[in-house]
Amino acid sequence: MKLAEPQDIRTALTLLTRLPISAGAPSPRMAEAAWAFPLAGLVLALLAGLITSIALWLGLSPALSAVLLLATLTVTTGAMHEDGLADTADGFWGGWDREKRLAIMKDSHIGTYGVLALILSFAARWAALTALISQGNWLGPLIATACLSRAAMPVLMLALPNARETGLSHHAGRPGRDTVLLGIACASLIALLCTGATVITLAAIAALTVALVGSVARAKIGGQTGDVLGAAQQITEITLLAALAA
Repeated sequence: MKLAEPQDIRTALTLLTRLPISAGAPSPRMAEAAWAFPLAGLVLALLAGLITSIALWLGLSPALSAVLLLATLTVTTGAMHEDGLADTADGFWGGWDREKRLAIMKDSHIGTYGVLALILSFAARWAALTALISQGNWLGPLIATACLSRAAMPVLMLALPNARETGLSHHAGRPGRDTVLLGIACASLIALLCTGATVITLAAIAALTVALVGSVARAKIGGQTGDVLGAAQQITEITLLAALAA
């Protein structure tokens, strides 16, 4: 099987976005398409960047433009990653053992931990994006963080076993080492073009963040799920945006 195919980009967009893309027949390369996750992030960042540019051109403040930016990302992803963050927060800190945590994460209801996680996530990203937009240098950082944070997901897919025998992550399978490395390379190249030498710091921060999330996931549920992958994307994006805005 080839390391990368053009259809992988469509598969990644179908999995990680709610953009009106005809997926056709279900792809047998769901795990193999993980290298293209950063490219899905690139598309999402460009769309959000377009909306933000229009908002700024119309005279909206950096704060309101940042709200529109976040709203665009949320709509175009279907709040998929936010949902994963909320479910992970509820499960990890609302359950006393592995089975209870997994059961809570599967429950469609949201609890106190999940609500607080979403509030803090949106507040942190809004504050960082407002600062970046105010500085006038926001599009490059936006693209870099969108790509690097989505490269974090296949890393966890490879590093951790599936915590349950059902769900999207289990159905997708585990990508190979070369697939994960290709995804990291794509994200790093895009980030390099957008932020220059700062990509070295960003990559180190992303690696540490993913390692921390992975360690907590292993301790709490013995592996990863689709919710954990979404939470990893969100937490990595927050830390990268915060670092760039500091």
